[in-house]
Amino acid sequence: MLFTVQAAPAWADRTNTTSPTKEAKGGRNGRTITVQTKVQTSVNGDTSSARTGNLSSADSNWNPPACWYEPAFSPKEIEKTVKAWRGFGDGVPIFEGVGEFVGDYLDNRYKKGKPYKDYNLDKQGKGMFWAAAINPNRKDDPEASACDKQPFWVDEGKTPEEPLAVTPEILAEYAYDELPVPSTEITMAPQGTTKVNLPTWVWLDKAKFKKVSVTASIPGSGLSATTTAEPMSLSIAPGTEDAETYPASGECPIEDHRIGVPRAKGTPADTDPPCGVKYLRSSGDGSYDLQATVTWKITWTSTTGEDGDLPEGRFGADQQVEVEEIQSINR
Repeated sequence: MLFTVQAAPAWADRTNTTSPTKEAKGGRNGRTITVQTKVQTSVNGDTSSARTGNLSSADSNWNPPACWYEPAFSPKEIEKTVKAWRGFGDGVPIFEGVGEFVGDYLDNRYKKGKPYKDYNLDKQGKGMFWAAAINPNRKDDPEASACDKQPFWVDEGKTPEEPLAVTPEILAEYAYDELPVPSTEITMAPQGTTKVNLPTWVWLDKAKFKKVSVTASIPGSGLSATTTAEPMSLSIAPGTEDAETYPASGECPIEDHRIGVPRAKGTPADTDPPCGVKYLRSSGDGSYDLQATVTWKITWTSTTGEDGDLPEGRFGADQQVEVEEIQSINR
């Protein structure tokens, strides 16, 4: 019998040191009890831009984790969970009897010794049942179904022998998804409309593009990791093959904490910029779709002393550029 339902609201009531008491929210997919993650995040870097986006991994074969197991329920909370399920479906014909079916199944596992006896109530305060948690940013990923084990007991201070159990590195990877990077809205000179065969200077607001960090932690667990993104370069894709970029690679590096240089007043129109583009053909009645993408270096540290690198992140935006022919007047 396979079905998906939302758990009754009284799964658990927990308190942590950084937020008010919250009622744990969980669910069930088939016969697997899941729990809404307790992972909390805080932004430590400069996020002065009101417009933010989330990074995409430059490594197409890597994504932040879709699920993991984390400390979820005390023995008393597991007991409450079973009792809450027994009332599910009462009075609703399509779900009539579902609550008793689930309750019997859970009682066999957590009360009748298969494998736990009396919900481990004699171990209250000496450990937790760890349960599957789904990354809310990746709940629709196929990998989210990989955590299909029922909640399992872990003694206080012990590390579970489970490859998908939450670790500082998993928290760091989760924080990757939460990094708020500024919008990649470039400034151009000339602005809006440019001319064929004349360079267009491109740069980014120096104040926006600084390091930004997100710390992810599970209150009360001692597990915490900080993931940091640092801007590296700006990639320019003109939107047409009839164009040249400065530099020729289209990759404008960070120099003096700046990407590109504003064009100074009085600069001759045909001066080549350190970062920019030159269109060789008019856009006619339309415009070119110029794409500007910033690449970010990603590193992480943790309270356990572990650290490392994560795949580079990218975030970009498109801007419309009109390109006109230079009008000449013959006398």
